[in-house]
Amino acid sequence: MNRFAGIAAMLIALGLGTGPSVAQDAVAGGTTAEPPTIQMPAPQTVGTETGFPLPRFVSLKAKEANVRRGPSTSHRIDWVFTRRDMPLQVTAEYGHWRRVVDADGMGGWVHYIFLSGVRTVIIDTVDTQPMYSQPDLNAPEVALLEPNVVARIEECLVDWCEVSAGGYKGWVPKTALWGVGADEVLE
Repeated sequence: MNRFAGIAAMLIALGLGTGPSVAQDAVAGGTTAEPPTIQMPAPQTVGTETGFPLPRFVSLKAKEANVRRGPSTSHRIDWVFTRRDMPLQVTAEYGHWRRVVDADGMGGWVHYIFLSGVRTVIIDTVDTQPMYSQPDLNAPEVALLEPNVVARIEECLVDWCEVSAGGYKGWVPKTALWGVGADEVLE
């Protein structure tokens, strides 16, 4: 038996043949087509290398990091991240490599040594974003943050994060930030 015939026989035995399975309809005397039942694996929720949640946010530890097409130094460098503390989202792990994306959705594979668990966010607004003294839109403004400013997370509540940037510390609505999950609470 050749390899393909063996695979086809195995799929048919498992009920995963090339078309819908046909079952006899005892009452009507005909046949009915039933779609095969295929159990899909649950989506991966933790990294195979670290056991940490996927996806998760990290920051760029180095001032430069090569972003590669695949998880090894033999893969082509697509570009270089050049912004220390920039928040990144880890979406996959392979050995010492992490697949990451930035706030613009650009990404690739970065060696883990260039990443940090220190949490940062980027101001994801078109205009300046007020930083408030309390997690309340009616609280006094502490500073105005320019779009794309990187800030360090101090704490996050359900809808607000306390951040520090440029010597200022205050509260910003989560909707104005990229680098923290919508349901994340950080102490």
